[in-house]
Amino acid sequence: MSLKGKLELLTGAMSSSMTLELRDKDGVPIKKLNNDGETLGQANVQNGMRIHVIDSAPSLLDGEDTPDVAFNLSRDEYEKREESALSFLKRNRLGRFDEEKMKEKVETEEQETKLGESIKQGERCEVRVPGNPTRRGEVRFVGPVHFKEGIWVGIHYDEPLGKNDGSVGGKRYFDSKSNYGGFVRPSNVTVGDFPEIEDLDEI
Repeated sequence: MSLKGKLELLTGAMSSSMTLELRDKDGVPIKKLNNDGETLGQANVQNGMRIHVIDSAPSLLDGEDTPDVAFNLSRDEYEKREESALSFLKRNRLGRFDEEKMKEKVETEEQETKLGESIKQGERCEVRVPGNPTRRGEVRFVGPVHFKEGIWVGIHYDEPLGKNDGSVGGKRYFDSKSNYGGFVRPSNVTVGDFPEIEDLDEI
């Protein structure tokens, strides 16, 4: 089954109306996936990245007029339609209708929030993210962001191993140099006496 075919089962959107966009772990767009026959490996999809599905089919919730027809549905009417994407998700217990997964998500976010409360700006830290090298730096930001749900920690790394300069999508969260900044979840951060690697080499 093609990638779009698999995503059709997950999202309820028709593969013919999908546009796929590859985004990095911070939600920043990298490129469009225009080749329907391309595998994830050929598209250079790496651990932590995500595929964003854009459905170009007219939304039944938009209720916008076209030159020839105006089609409006109330929310109650939409929820009763058996062929809607909402009904598809309900029947297959996907997305927010997967109660067990939603419960796990809530518990995870509660834990991340609790961990975030113990992390303070200005603290030295070590960052460990699966699939990435261990990095050290300074905490520059702790809080919610516009590009992802939950609490995130902004790090100014000692070396250019980051993804940004402390800003994402034109919004600045902290000051850093290009490729020295990055955002990670609190569970990936350990604060403490972590001097710069160069300092250790000189001892």
